[in-house]
Amino acid sequence: MSRLGRVTDTGVGRALRARVGGWLRVLRDDLWTARADPMPPSTWLRWLPHGLVCLVAFGVTVGAVGQLVDNGGVGTQIAFPLGLAQGSAMVLALWRPIPAWWLSTAAMLLGALEVRRQLLAGGASDFTWPWTSAGIIGHMVVLLLLALRVRTRVSVEALALTALLTYVVQGLLGAGGYSSTGVLAVTLFAVVVVVGTALRGRREARAELVEQTTLTAEERTRRTLLEERSRIARELHDVVAHHMSVISIQAQVAPHLVENPPDELKENLAGIRQNALEALTELRRVLGVLRSEHTGPGQPAGPDGDAAGHAPQPTLDRLDALVENTRAAGREVVTEINGERRPLPPGVELSAYRIVQEALSNVLRHAPGASAKVRLTYQPDGLEVEIVNSRPTGPAPPSTGAGHGLLGMRERVAMLGGTMTAHPWHWDGFKVTAFLPDVPPADAPGTHHPTAP
Repeated sequence: MSRLGRVTDTGVGRALRARVGGWLRVLRDDLWTARADPMPPSTWLRWLPHGLVCLVAFGVTVGAVGQLVDNGGVGTQIAFPLGLAQGSAMVLALWRPIPAWWLSTAAMLLGALEVRRQLLAGGASDFTWPWTSAGIIGHMVVLLLLALRVRTRVSVEALALTALLTYVVQGLLGAGGYSSTGVLAVTLFAVVVVVGTALRGRREARAELVEQTTLTAEERTRRTLLEERSRIARELHDVVAHHMSVISIQAQVAPHLVENPPDELKENLAGIRQNALEALTELRRVLGVLRSEHTGPGQPAGPDGDAAGHAPQPTLDRLDALVENTRAAGREVVTEINGERRPLPPGVELSAYRIVQEALSNVLRHAPGASAKVRLTYQPDGLEVEIVNSRPTGPAPPSTGAGHGLLGMRERVAMLGGTMTAHPWHWDGFKVTAFLPDVPPADAPGTHHPTAP
């Protein structure tokens, strides 16, 4: 029977030690840290709360030193560091609340022990103990700033340790001839922790509500956009792609319907079929972008309104006219072409033209007085487009655009399986670089090469 009792006691003891060890580890993880947690500026008052805390910290420092020296009988060489520590803890709490709590607690404890020594020695009488009024005010501010930034559990742990320390100093150690402040101090500390926790919870709830509202609006916009793009993709696939496929098949079959067709007819029909196949390839690229959920809002077909969708699509042959238009607006534009110029697929030509057009438009809108340089480099596997503008000579006027210019460039480059970078350049300039492959990679979205049926 006694053996069973010993086994039971051993099991309970192990469980109790494991639980106590777990609590201690939690306390260590929560309170034994020096991580920074800066107090953000107030929305309306900006840095006024920080200034008020610093002003109160100065008052606490002066008051604590005066109370310890005049009423507590503590020497100036001890009272001044303790008062300075209590005031510094309040300022430190604006950036590192947990180390500030440790500093304030240590300063109050050392001050209480020194005053206790004076009380027992008869150097002081009827003094507020264990915590001075200045120390209580300083620790209240520290606990409030702590509760505003950390989790509720950490605030409760700090409050519990402060109450436990108050009980140990006043209840277990004790002193003689003093006015007790332990119960009042713990009550005030609990009040400020509750207030700080409530304010923190309210702030987090408001931030979460704003975030959820924003996410809901973005999700609604995104869903609407995806539905519209899916509808456009279905129309293009069901109507345009069908007719282009029929044209390709008819152009392939037509020579076999005529006896001894002339070579000129064969060449024309072969050209028609080739153009139809290229149009199908470009259409599938567009469908791949429209059906992708990872791209943003698209760009209009052209800068000229609805008529641009029916006009012939521009190519790099019209680059000189585009540059001349920018020069006519009073800007210096330099063009440079490297490598052997050669015809490129229609999608590459159009995308290169649109990228240069959008980049020069951005220079006109956002870089007053800046010059620009357009460089085209023909490489064996594609075309590199680079537009660089210099530092603007004045502030940019307010823009009324939607801000989708760079996004439209990236979509065009991604549609062709290329790469693009856009970033500030030397001395407040800006640089846009895009590489457009001559032959799209097999894994690019929508790059399915049609074959003859």
